[in-house]
Amino acid sequence: MNVETLRRNAVDRVSLRLPPGRAAPAGAPGLAERGFEALPAELAFLLPFGAPAALLFSAAAQARAQAIPPEAALLADGAIQEIFFYRSLAHALGVVYIDSKVALGPGTRYPGSIHAGGAPLSEERGPSWLAAPRGAALADLLRRAQRGEPLRGTLAIATPTHLSRLVRAEATPLVLREASYALAHLDPNLSAKAGPSLGQRQFAIMGFATAALVCALAPAFGARILALSVNCLFLATIVQRLFIGAASVGAAHAPPRLATDDRLLPAYSIVVALHREARVVAQLAAALEAIDYPRGKLDIKLVIEEDDHPTRLALEALRLPAIYEIVVAPAGWPRTKPRALNIALPLLRGEFVAIFDAEDAPAPRQLRDAAERFLRSPRDIACLQAQLSIDNVEDSWLTRLFSIEYAMLFDVMHRGMAGLGLPLPLGGTSNHFRTEVLHKLGGWDAWNVTEDADLGMRLARFGYRSAVVSSSTQEEAPSRFNAWLTQRRRWSKGWMQTFITLSRNPLRLVDELGARGAGALVLLMTGLVIAPPLWPFLAARTIHELASAGLPAPTSSIALVEATLWISVAVFGAGSTLWLALLGMKRRKLLGLWPFLPLLLPYYLMMSIAAWAALFDLIRRPYHWHKTEHGLAKSSRQNTQARAAAIKAHSP
Repeated sequence: MNVETLRRNAVDRVSLRLPPGRAAPAGAPGLAERGFEALPAELAFLLPFGAPAALLFSAAAQARAQAIPPEAALLADGAIQEIFFYRSLAHALGVVYIDSKVALGPGTRYPGSIHAGGAPLSEERGPSWLAAPRGAALADLLRRAQRGEPLRGTLAIATPTHLSRLVRAEATPLVLREASYALAHLDPNLSAKAGPSLGQRQFAIMGFATAALVCALAPAFGARILALSVNCLFLATIVQRLFIGAASVGAAHAPPRLATDDRLLPAYSIVVALHREARVVAQLAAALEAIDYPRGKLDIKLVIEEDDHPTRLALEALRLPAIYEIVVAPAGWPRTKPRALNIALPLLRGEFVAIFDAEDAPAPRQLRDAAERFLRSPRDIACLQAQLSIDNVEDSWLTRLFSIEYAMLFDVMHRGMAGLGLPLPLGGTSNHFRTEVLHKLGGWDAWNVTEDADLGMRLARFGYRSAVVSSSTQEEAPSRFNAWLTQRRRWSKGWMQTFITLSRNPLRLVDELGARGAGALVLLMTGLVIAPPLWPFLAARTIHELASAGLPAPTSSIALVEATLWISVAVFGAGSTLWLALLGMKRRKLLGLWPFLPLLLPYYLMMSIAAWAALFDLIRRPYHWHKTEHGLAKSSRQNTQARAAAIKAHSP
């Protein structure tokens, strides 16, 4: 492509179109007024190819304001496409531009060559090095060309996206191995891939056999011992929930602070794993574009499966700026979200990383709030969990109950657990991490279908803490029972996998967390794993006893203890659930949903159905990922609030 063609492309592709709030200064001076030298070399070379001077001066000003390389500011907003930039660079340097498949040399390193912006070429003739320069490397190449140094025989230029694609293709076996087995190789006992250990299987068989034998020989005695044990465990779990709820009341939000200057904010990565999400990619892009963070410091990875052509075509049609990279996950096993996240992990350039789902709409300041919290927190704060809120509350009775559940979990339980220093069972989205910690921990467990809960526990085992950040993400809840059950059985199966992983070596767990932390974790997992399958039996017994004989009338000391425990579990269990629900509803401004509170009992019984289905899945297909379909919402609480705010703002 010659210079004249590039100039014509510049007219087609380049305009003064800038995102809101980033408009070029009115009457931006041209070369005659400012002089060619006023522009950084990393931008000035574009002028002969038709790039508007006003656009380049604006990018230079943004680069100074954000303390980023000039080309990063220019490419971040998408006013100039990455392909045009690097094709023009190749012509300015007098070297070959490569946008096709080429063989890389044996010195290529994954992911080092991607981060370095260069890799050797294997061709004996022609250039020996393929470069996608950024920052200081770009400035150095332009200086060398200005000095008249011949580069054509040794250098070829590609876009960073194309270089990344080539390096990943060369390293496909390594990519697959690290994505699926990095944690299992780091420590097999920390991965769900191993399944239950021999000791766990033996313990389960012996326990079941002993209980069956006792119940067969002395049914009344066996039933009483089983009831006492279960009720003691349940009561301890309920007491823990009450403590957590009380702690959330006293957990004050961090006082407001002055906003951190854009120059001091670090690079921030975002990873979104997408699978069959073509219908929501435009919505996702709009939500990501609304994020209030220095654009040139964002690094967004959109991970898709190799055979997911509709989602890929939908993404490519958006013509996203260079801060986005579509990362194609090579076909492999297991086909899970954590595997997709692991594929993106080595590519991240941000000091911090946020995980979002395809249907998410995070609060615009969420990254800024998280970065500022990280910067002023001790290094052992490795994760911040943002609050999740249901957007399509009005879709059905199920979404209303889902909204109440989320208000309990994220507005009450997480806040209280963080205040007590307990491990957080992270939500599957809006998690913010220190990137270096994820590398140290081996990333996500590709074999755990609830990778968020597992990672929250693993952070605690390695001595790190998780906290909450007071920023919300709106997400879509399933409105139909079948979709809800599919999602919930995957969550339940993942919690079971996490419980198995945690209990493989109890002594090691106590050593890592201490007796208090390990005990709290056992009670937490009891509420997530052991309790749900047993809820129908507890509810049935409660209803039967009250209907047939009223309140119990114990005739012995053991019967008195049993009756006391049973009544305590029934009363405090229902009472704590109601209290936590109302507390969360008040904080989330959902008190208008109070008529649906009586439906919490059948809602919890539905969770029991999901738990039994999850147990079946755990035995038959432990690593199968049940896909939740998105983009089906009929209502939007976020849009309703926005319309109400707009009406209020324009009312007299």
